Amino acid sequence: MNMKLLPALLMVSISLAACTDKKNKDRSIETASQVANIIVDKKPTQSDGTVGMFLPDFTELVAREGGSVVNIQAAKNHEEIAQNNSNLDGLSKDDPFYEFFKRLIPNDPNIPEDADDESDNFGSGVIISKDGYILTNTHVIKGLDKIKVTLNDKREYIAKLIGSDDKSDIALLKIEATDLPAAKIGKADELKSGEWVAAIGAPFGFDNSVTAGIVSAKGRSLPNENYTPFIQTDVAINPGNSGGPLFNLKGHVVGINSQIYSRSGGFMGISFAIPIDVAMNVAEQLKTTGKVQRGQLGVIIQEVTYDLSKSFGLDKPTGALVAKVLPDSPAQRGGLQVGDIIRNVNGVQVRSSSDLPMTIGALSPEKDVILGVWRKGKEINLIVKLGLANDGQTAESSTAQTLPNIQNQGAGFEVPEVGLLLNAHSGHLVVTQAKGIALSAGLRRGDVIVEIGGVPVHSQADFNEALSRAGKNVSVLVRRGDNTVFLALILP
Repeated sequence: MNMKLLPALLMVSISLAACTDKKNKDRSIETASQVANIIVDKKPTQSDGTVGMFLPDFTELVAREGGSVVNIQAAKNHEEIAQNNSNLDGLSKDDPFYEFFKRLIPNDPNIPEDADDESDNFGSGVIISKDGYILTNTHVIKGLDKIKVTLNDKREYIAKLIGSDDKSDIALLKIEATDLPAAKIGKADELKSGEWVAAIGAPFGFDNSVTAGIVSAKGRSLPNENYTPFIQTDVAINPGNSGGPLFNLKGHVVGINSQIYSRSGGFMGISFAIPIDVAMNVAEQLKTTGKVQRGQLGVIIQEVTYDLSKSFGLDKPTGALVAKVLPDSPAQRGGLQVGDIIRNVNGVQVRSSSDLPMTIGALSPEKDVILGVWRKGKEINLIVKLGLANDGQTAESSTAQTLPNIQNQGAGFEVPEVGLLLNAHSGHLVVTQAKGIALSAGLRRGDVIVEIGGVPVHSQADFNEALSRAGKNVSVLVRRGDNTVFLALILP
C-alpha cells in the first residue's frame, strides 16, 4: 500500500465513522421521540443562506395513531319509537286527533324500523384512555340516545354518554373495552401559525380518511362561542369529521375538529378545532361530576381599539375594556369599575376582549384571581373571587329600552368643534345630531352621554369643562338602551 495514501484513507474512514455515529444518534433520537417519518425534512442551505423544506410525510402518523380514531353513529332508540308509534294503532287516520298525536310521536308506524332516519348523526371521535373513554362533539350525539362506536379494526360497541357540554361542544362517551389504542395528548398552546397538522375522521361516512394542512391562526373567537379559543386551520373538514382529532407532526392530539366556515355546506378552506386542553378540562369535569362549571366576573366588555387605547393612555391596544359592571356581581364586589381595562389574569396577558371570557371561563367558581387593571393611567391589581356562570343568563344580551323623548325640547346647544348638537334632558345629555368628528367616532342620535374623559357630565357646563381638559384623544361613555359603550373622539 502506498504509505502516502494512508493518512488520506484514515481521514476518510474517520469521517465515515463520524457520519455513521451521527446518523445512528439521529436515528436513536428520532425513535425515542416517535416522530420517525413525520418530521419535515430540510433541503440543503440555499445560496442566500435560507433553508428550504420538503412537505411532511404523514404515513407513520396514520399507521401509529389511526387506531385511536373511531366512527360514531348516533340515532333515536327505534324500540322506543316503535313503542310510541303503537299508541297510534287505535286511531284512524281520519280521526281528528290523529295528526295531533302524530306530531308528538317521532315516527309514522307505517315506516319500517330499518328505513333511513334523517335524525341519525354520523361523526368521529378519539379514544383518550385505554379503558374506553372517547371524546367527540356534543352536536354529534345531542338529542340521540343510541350511540354506536366503530373502532378502526371494525369492532362495534354501544357507548354510554357520560356527559356533554353545549358551550364547548364537547361530549364524553364510554365503551366497555380494555387495552384500547389511546391517543397521545399534546399541548395546543405550543402550536404556531404555519405549523403542519392532520385530521383523521369519516367525512361523508368515508372512514379512516386523512386530510392535512396548516394552522392558520390561534385563539379565534366565533359568534356565540365565548368560552373556546378555536384553532383555525385549512385542513379539509366535512360532515362526518366532527369530533375527530387534529394531530400535530409528533402524532399528538392538539384539537377536536368542530366547525367549518361555509356558504355552501361544504369545505371552503376554513375549519375550526377546539384546543385539546379545553376539551380535556371539560372531559375531566364531566367524568367526575357529570357537569361543567365555569367562573364568571359579571362584566360587559368591549374591544380596545387603537383610538381608544390612545384616549386611555395605553402604549398599545390590548386588554378588555369594562363597559358595564353588573350589580351584585363578583366584579362589583371585587372593586372593578366602568372604564377599567383588564390587561392580565393571574399574570396571563389578555390580548383582546375575546380572551377574557375564555380565560375566566376556564377557571373554577369561588376561585380568587388577580386581575391586572389599567385605571386612570396607572396599573393596579385587584383580587376578585369568581362566581358561577349562569347558563340561563347571558350578560352580553340587551333589551330594548325607550330612549328619552327628544322632540320639542328646544334647540339645545351645539359643540361645533366636535360636530354635536346636544339637549339637556332630565339631568342627561342626549345627542340630537352627530356629524363630522362625532359621527366618525360612532356617536348617533339618541345616545346619552354619560362621561367625557372619565368625568361624569350632566349639563352644558360639565360637558365643556370635561372636553377642555381631556386633550386630543377623548374617551366618551354613552348609554344605548340598557348597555353602555365607549367611543373615541379624535380632536384636531
